[in-house]
Amino acid sequence: MRFLIAAALATLACEASRSQEMSYGQAEYLNSCAVCHGIDGKGDGPLRNLLVKRPADLTHLSQRNGGTFPYSRVFATIDGRYAVSSHGKREMPVWGRVFLEDDAKTYGPNGGEVVTTERIHNLAGYIATLQH
Repeated sequence: MRFLIAAALATLACEASRSQEMSYGQAEYLNSCAVCHGIDGKGDGPLRNLLVKRPADLTHLSQRNGGTFPYSRVFATIDGRYAVSSHGKREMPVWGRVFLEDDAKTYGPNGGEVVTTERIHNLAGYIATLQH
């Protein structure tokens, strides 16, 4: 399993290196999300078949929301720390907790929260650019 994850991340890193410049959101997406959701956000990442539930296609969120990108819902889903338990078990990592653990080590608890929130805003903003 570790080999598969390492291979998938190496493949994604090679794909990402082909572009000249990328936003923080795109870099975070490629680092944290693409392994499941795919480079283009279509739910076709290299680890998709190892999951019980197929990752969401992130390219049609606006279309499924009456033409408006559901920014707040995407932000809350990525963050995951405030999820309502009655909505069932989630397979996707609670990135708010994952990011905060590392960010708090570097920036302290308050600074870590600010950095974590910004990382999630960058991710949500990047996912907005994937819409068809």
